[in-house]
Amino acid sequence: METIRNWLLPLLLAAGQGVLLWPGVGPDDPPGPPALLAVLCALAVETVALGRRRTAPVRALAGTLAALVVGGLAWPDGYPGCGTLIALYSVAVRCPVPVTVRAVAAVVGVEWAGAAVQEGARPALLSDMALSLGGYVLCAGLGEGRRQWLAGRLTAARRLAGAEQARRLAGDRERRRLARELHDVSAHHLTSVVVTVDAARRLRDGRPHLAAEALSFAERTGTETLTALQRLVGLLRDTDHREHRPMSGRIEELLAGFGRLGRPVTARIPDDLAGPAAEAVHGIVREALTNALRYAPGAAARVVVRRADGLLELTVENAPPRTAPQGTGGLGAGRGVTGMRERAASAGGELTAGPTPEGGWLVRATLPDEAAPRRPDPPGWRRDVLREQRLADPALALAAMILPVACTLALSEDWPAAARRAALPGLLVVCGLLVLHALPLLWRRRAPWAVFLTVLATAWLSPAAVVAVPLPSQVAQFLACGTLVEVLAVYAVAAYGRGPSRTWPAPAAGSFGAACAVAAVSCADGVAAGEPVGAADLVLLPFALTVLLAPLFAAVWGAGLLVRRRRLRALAFDDFAFASSLWQADRAAEAERRRLAATLSDAVLTHTRELVGAARRGDLEEVAGTARAALAAMREMLRGLGDAADEGPGGPLAPSPSAADLGALCGALRAAGRDVRLRGLPEAARELPPSVQVSVYRIVEAALGAGDPGPARVTLRRRRGTLRITVTGVRLAVAGPVAERLRVQVAAGEGRIVCEPAGTLRVSLPAGAVPAPVQEVSPSTYA
Repeated sequence: METIRNWLLPLLLAAGQGVLLWPGVGPDDPPGPPALLAVLCALAVETVALGRRRTAPVRALAGTLAALVVGGLAWPDGYPGCGTLIALYSVAVRCPVPVTVRAVAAVVGVEWAGAAVQEGARPALLSDMALSLGGYVLCAGLGEGRRQWLAGRLTAARRLAGAEQARRLAGDRERRRLARELHDVSAHHLTSVVVTVDAARRLRDGRPHLAAEALSFAERTGTETLTALQRLVGLLRDTDHREHRPMSGRIEELLAGFGRLGRPVTARIPDDLAGPAAEAVHGIVREALTNALRYAPGAAARVVVRRADGLLELTVENAPPRTAPQGTGGLGAGRGVTGMRERAASAGGELTAGPTPEGGWLVRATLPDEAAPRRPDPPGWRRDVLREQRLADPALALAAMILPVACTLALSEDWPAAARRAALPGLLVVCGLLVLHALPLLWRRRAPWAVFLTVLATAWLSPAAVVAVPLPSQVAQFLACGTLVEVLAVYAVAAYGRGPSRTWPAPAAGSFGAACAVAAVSCADGVAAGEPVGAADLVLLPFALTVLLAPLFAAVWGAGLLVRRRRLRALAFDDFAFASSLWQADRAAEAERRRLAATLSDAVLTHTRELVGAARRGDLEEVAGTARAALAAMREMLRGLGDAADEGPGGPLAPSPSAADLGALCGALRAAGRDVRLRGLPEAARELPPSVQVSVYRIVEAALGAGDPGPARVTLRRRRGTLRITVTGVRLAVAGPVAERLRVQVAAGEGRIVCEPAGTLRVSLPAGAVPAPVQEVSPSTYA
């Protein structure tokens, strides 16, 4: 299908241009045998070049230009050279703006040079040059508009692909976040109890008052742990589980708590920390100081947070331990540094941790600071972006200025030289009015109604100029060429105006306004179409012109509404799919929260209650035992969460699927009622590397899982070290997020992919390629 799309238009164009060579059809002066051969060669070169306009647009344009030069020299009056317009449109669609601008300059320069060489300097050359410039600029503008649309669709596809990936990973991310939260809440409190009680037990013979202090601390901390765990359960069951207290205050409270344990902590932090980065700072500081308390008891610690170039730089450093830590085995869950790195990565930052030369420990984190004041955009940035996004509007406005002027100059070529010299000032006035009339089209997307009303208003400058200058009758009639601008303004209102149901007055007002302006010019001039205008014509002429123009304006208005409807439907589909992915991600995260809240280990809560009771009874040994038991239960729960995160929501990881499992996949789809046929297995998949086996399965699975309900066919072929995968009947897989994800994955394996609009997917993979497995796609997302 893609081959037909590439070659159908060039072949039809070549056939249409070849008909002109038939005697009696083309110009009266057909080319001779040598010229005919040259023209046929030019047509062949043009056809071949246009066949590659989608894959190599610049080369295709160069080929059509060469064909234009050869055909124009061989048959100056008959060779049309329409392929240049198509090739220029393809360049504008597929190449950046600077390339398009250079392509327009090259095409216009070649055509102007050829016209000057063939025809020499003459007045008619000016109109020909203006017509060619207007046509090429219009063609480039339409191509640029198409490129903007396709770029927007590609951006939407990538956005949907990212949302779909986030939906797939939402449960795992929420599970890891909950593991960090549980680790921070319980480990911070319970580790403090164990360290304090162990120290009191070791020193109770020489310092008996420490036992009472340790019991009091254990009771207070155990109560705080119970409260924190119960609060965590409540937050897990509440969708709005984020705290909104200022983070700087919470960090200061955290540091004060460590200070009450007898640890000297110095800190320097800003007063306005906020956002995800500030939450990450809080968690990293808590984990770092807890580790220091566990492994470097009594050592001083320093916490510094500073801003630099839109980043938060966090440093947590502790001195070497005063004494070797005792009794700390088994206190940790073994994921302290890993948890800090995950927390920093979740906020978009980085974290490093390691020993210092003095024997202490240093944690450094760099996080993006969303609360920092933003720098103003560099000069010219907004202007460049707008120029990039709105090139189509200046091109269309320029074409609307040039084409009427070119028509005016072309129609004046038949006048005698004396009449043309006498009418030259009037022609200049007319050209200026036409340019001024089309100038508002530059803002047609931003303010379509204002542009439309301005165009209707500037149309009345023409009859005023006829009376004020005054303009000759033979010149004033050219002012009617400005009606093209009203047509484009009506289209802009229909396509970009706010409220499509309220745009219906535009075609009526446009046709009536243009008719009245033309009638006013005729009445001011006293002549209409070479006939004198009487008093009755003041009423009949606007009515007749309105009847003639109304169908044209109505058709243009309808075309604008259709384009608008298509664009809005595409955007609505994107928004729905994106919102659906976000909703499913939120539901997956909420399911994980509810699952953890329902299965939160009773052992942790039970041991913590026992710890509080033992502290109140004054049993220091029981406090130490229950605190360690609570830590062990917490560690077991964290290990379970980590295993679940590694295994995925469906339980333990199953063996990776391979190409050999495609038969089972197609069989399952047939059992579900969809006709899916598989050919080429197992011969094509024999002795493929395991990674390629997985990639083949994922590619076919993603294509078949895009949501198409109709029959499909999968064909595998292996030739000369290349595996070819063809999947037909998958219209939803050749566009949108599925196609974008497939392109990225196939490109990573140095393969090629072709997505045909008819619903055919063609993939070529080197037999030794190792592309990353393609993620699954939920059919419901695109339903």
